[in-house]
Order: sequence, then C-alpha cells, then structure tokens
Amino acid sequence: MIQIRKMEREDIPAAVEIEQACFSQPWSEDAYNATLLLPFAHYYVAVDEERNRIVGTCGVREILGEGEVGNVAVLPAYRQQGIARALMTMLLEETTARGVQALTLEVRSTNTAAIRLYESLGFVQEGVRKNFYEKPTEDALILWKR
Repeated sequence: MIQIRKMEREDIPAAVEIEQACFSQPWSEDAYNATLLLPFAHYYVAVDEERNRIVGTCGVREILGEGEVGNVAVLPAYRQQGIARALMTMLLEETTARGVQALTLEVRSTNTAAIRLYESLGFVQEGVRKNFYEKPTEDALILWKR
C-alpha cells in the first residue's frame, strides 16, 4: 500500500536517491534542505508501507495565489501504478485548500506519460521553453492549470 504524506527532513536522502534515478540533473541534499525551510514550499512523498520505502516525490512553491510544481518523480520500478497521480492529487487538494488559484509546471516535450497525466488533471499547454533541459537538450512544455 502506498501512503502520500508531507515530506520531512528525514526524507531528504531518499528524495535525493529518487532524483538521481529519475533526472539527469538531480537536486542535491542542500537544495532540498534549503527548499524545505521555505514557508511557501510544500513537498510530498509516496511511501511503500510494506517496504517502509519512499518511492516518489513532488512539490510546489506558492507565491501570491499561484504555484510552481516541481520534482515530480517516481522510482522506475514503481511507475505505472498511479503513484504520480496520487502525489499530484494530494498536491492539488492541498494547494486548493491554501487558496492557490493557478499552478504551472514544465515537462520535457518527449515525456508523453507525464504530459498525459498532467493533461488528465486539467493542465493545459500554454508555451514552450526552447532547449530548456540539458542532458539531453530538449524543449520544455509550459503547462498551466487555472
């Protein structure tokens, strides 16, 4: 069973491990430590309760009624099980409760699984950042949910 909960400082090493497994330019422990101290940053983890293991993360930074979603990641062995959807659903519920009116995120233009997920949650493409990503160089689609 997967449980979604707020990220705690003790979760940072596992979050970094997930970043390294999922992204070509992963966040460091220092980046997570600094971010979790921000009063407008809210991060979540997905925990495999049977194995007592963090298997996914996501987060949002909120400013003036808008939020920027980042770090949506699920370990490869746990993909296609609805974990990213559960993380995003929690994030959407929590941001709505805090009065956030609009959310944005960037996603690699080739990441069709993530794009389908975000679109199914009501996000719409509103722009492109050319050559935004490195390793490999790719465009980022800018999606919004208003």
